[in-house]
Amino acid sequence: MKKVAILGSTGSVGTQALSVIASNPRRLKPVLLSCRSRVDMLRMQIQRFHPEAVVIERKEDAAEFRREYHDIRVYWGPDGLDQALAETDFDIMLNALVGIAGLRPTLAAIKKGGEIREKSEPDGGKGNQGDKADNDEKGGSGISIALANKETLVTGGRLVMDASNKAGVPIVPVDSEHSAIFQCLQGNHENPIKRLILTASGGPFRGYDRVRLSAVTLGDALQHPNWKMGRKITVDSATMLNKGFEIIEAKWLYGIEASRIEVAIHPQSIVHSLVEFEDGALLAQLGNPDMKVPISYAFSWPERWATDNRALDLIGLRSLFFEEPLGEGRRSLDMAYRVLRESEETGRDSGLVVLNSANEALVELFLTGKIPFLTIIDTLERILDRHISRKIESVEDIFDVDKEARRAVARRWK
Repeated sequence: MKKVAILGSTGSVGTQALSVIASNPRRLKPVLLSCRSRVDMLRMQIQRFHPEAVVIERKEDAAEFRREYHDIRVYWGPDGLDQALAETDFDIMLNALVGIAGLRPTLAAIKKGGEIREKSEPDGGKGNQGDKADNDEKGGSGISIALANKETLVTGGRLVMDASNKAGVPIVPVDSEHSAIFQCLQGNHENPIKRLILTASGGPFRGYDRVRLSAVTLGDALQHPNWKMGRKITVDSATMLNKGFEIIEAKWLYGIEASRIEVAIHPQSIVHSLVEFEDGALLAQLGNPDMKVPISYAFSWPERWATDNRALDLIGLRSLFFEEPLGEGRRSLDMAYRVLRESEETGRDSGLVVLNSANEALVELFLTGKIPFLTIIDTLERILDRHISRKIESVEDIFDVDKEARRAVARRWK
């Protein structure tokens, strides 16, 4: 049985992950759950799944939970999360946190996995997620990371992948697009990649020009046509910054240059992404838009477990089509390509952090009704124009740049 730590258990991905676990009670056991503020939902999860430990953001809530649950270890805050990860035995950590808050827990789990591996294997193990055939067969020894937190790789990709490779701790992506690529690469580790093609639904505003976008509301932005997701990622999908972040993730996950990563608008969200090899062959992963599929695969990898997920009706689909990204969505993608190419050419990664952190701050302003939709993209571009890039050599550097980016947003929109 695999023991699972779920960070962000009350969010969209976290609740679906627990549904997958409920369908596999003899294979999966949640031992650690964390939440930010949905404490009532966490109570229901405790009653159903009986974890060993929980982490809550507020000290006051943690004190209340300690009075209620004497047989569960209760932690609070970021330091409490670090302590919980250190003191809990788990095989898989699903990082479904929102924002840059997911970076430190990923690194902490990698460090823990590396220490476990060193104790069990004198050479410390080797390899990372799709890159090594031996890892593919074993599923890694010790801990694996099921990664649904984009910000981990967007802001700290270089540091995280270096740590992952050194520790021999595999990272299995949970995003539907990167799960699709990951699946297509299984058994193809020695075959050079020519292109990665990330598909995007286009979000709720596909085909809108600036005039129409100037009038959209928060309610409009949260109406994704295909996927049911959290508010922040749904807004990112509407601006298409979400896809820009996936371009950056692809760079670090698969070690491929920005020039060989493309995006195609695919409104049906059936083809989740494609890999083109040097011989011209394209491999694609298809399925209904259902996050339980990539979550289940991240838990079962390198195996595939039977599920009750709805089968794809190819005959009923009749056709699939693809478009080129245009308009404001193209502009968002170009910002991601811009900072990623700067990273490749100069080794300076601070622009990646600025893109993520300024966007986080701007989306929060939009979610609270303080700025209109187009201001997210316009302000983000201005902040990037003024940023002087520098190298990132530590986690502390990342959070320093994060603070600077947020201050830049605050100066513009108090």
